[in-house]
Amino acid sequence: MSKPFILGIESSCDDTSAAVILGNKIKSNIVANQLIHQQYGGVVPELASRAHQQNIVPVVQAALEQAKISQKNLDAIAFTQGPGLMGSLLVGSSFAKSLATALGVPLIGVNHMQAHIFAHFIEDANDASPSFPFLCLTVSGGHTQIVLVKSYQDLEVIGETRDDAAGEAFDKIGKILGLNYPAGPEIDKLAKEGNPKAFKFTKPKLDGYEFSFSGLKTGVMNFIHNQKQKNPSFVEENLKDICASVQETITDICIEKLHHAALDLKIKDLALAGGVSANSALRKKLKDLEQEGFKAYIPKFEYTTDNAAMIAMVGAIKFENQDFSELGIKPQARFKI
Repeated sequence: MSKPFILGIESSCDDTSAAVILGNKIKSNIVANQLIHQQYGGVVPELASRAHQQNIVPVVQAALEQAKISQKNLDAIAFTQGPGLMGSLLVGSSFAKSLATALGVPLIGVNHMQAHIFAHFIEDANDASPSFPFLCLTVSGGHTQIVLVKSYQDLEVIGETRDDAAGEAFDKIGKILGLNYPAGPEIDKLAKEGNPKAFKFTKPKLDGYEFSFSGLKTGVMNFIHNQKQKNPSFVEENLKDICASVQETITDICIEKLHHAALDLKIKDLALAGGVSANSALRKKLKDLEQEGFKAYIPKFEYTTDNAAMIAMVGAIKFENQDFSELGIKPQARFKI
């Protein structure tokens, strides 16, 4: 039996993306970014859904053209069912349903967070894929989780944030520092020239594998406020050191919890996923754990941010298991693994 061509559609937040996969090989992965949100310092849901409506047809067409196939070659349509912004999800799900109906092919709903994890199984995502069972630290603007992945069908969230996600903390602290949205990449860039030990910020003391970044955000905010009272130019004069120290604290929290879970559960394969997994300090700290006998798996940058390749990958896994969705499937803004 020949491998199926599957179209993946991702529209959970502010990126419209379409990808074509054959087996586990990505034939195309097109992403249209929405720059309009930068002037508002965050994603505006209404503007995001309107932009998806404008982008989805040309993005899907571009994905098909790059893959050198037509709609008639598609064997299934996979789309992001959730979690995400409801307006954005509705655009992607409605388009996917319409196209699947028109072509008479199966429809496959995909959990966005699960897709981040299984991006590791895309052929060119890494030198090798993790072996089951493995632990995946999934870090993004909206989520920070440690997931125990026993198989394609058996995933368990063993720890997650009680408040802000790591990516959210980067963005909110970045706003305090006067950086553009999204602030994560800017903090990462500035931190490379700063001293990560320059300023010490308190880490939350939580049992188990739970995370919390709200207190850290407030602590940095108070620290900046107090220092500016003494020296109005404090941020400008110390920006690189502040960024390096903030990044050191956030990434330490993430890796320490993952390390703790790996030791407790005696699991050697450790994976990183989600938009914040593009952070250079986070990647280095996971790689450093290999000195203790762990195996670190970090996907290519293009598969860390929101993209349709990861949606198509889960679509391929579900297609193989004949795990299809009914046309009445509804998008879910909150959608647990």
